[in-house]
Amino acid sequence: MLKLQQTLGWVQSVDSRLCVKVSHTGQYRLIRNSFRAISRMGDGMFWYLLMLVIAITQGHEGYYACLHMLTAGLTGTLVYKWLKHRTSRPRPFQVRQDVLLSGTPLDYFSFPSGHTLHAVAFGMVAVQHYPQLFPIVYPFVVLVGISRVVLGLHYPSDVLAGAGIGYLLVALYSLVF
Repeated sequence: MLKLQQTLGWVQSVDSRLCVKVSHTGQYRLIRNSFRAISRMGDGMFWYLLMLVIAITQGHEGYYACLHMLTAGLTGTLVYKWLKHRTSRPRPFQVRQDVLLSGTPLDYFSFPSGHTLHAVAFGMVAVQHYPQLFPIVYPFVVLVGISRVVLGLHYPSDVLAGAGIGYLLVALYSLVF
């Protein structure tokens, strides 16, 4: 038990230090503004626009893909909201004064990153239906996750957990349907 506590303490320490270092890249205007824009698009704008383009250009198959994306998004919202309130993990800037806050939090809690969860879920579903979207969608997914740490809104572990949950939701959904 002591070994586990030591390991968890070490992981938390690394997570916290990495969060501080990455958030300090937000002191540079170009980095800060670029990641703010990416995070803002990750609020839903990018995904809604993608679904609109798919629905318009792909007909009946596109409607099915959009429905799949919406279902993944709704499920993701329910899961991450439940987890955020269950864990009540404060955001990094609330705990550490040396985290540079460059973004506006949408809620009070940090774990897991809802932006990352949704980016992974929407991205996976989009690429399952249209593999040719991979070179556009996956870099955006990665940048959304990075943006959350750069902006001082999440710890790296929040982003990794959000990505893992998004992946699991889509994987489980794919098994069922």
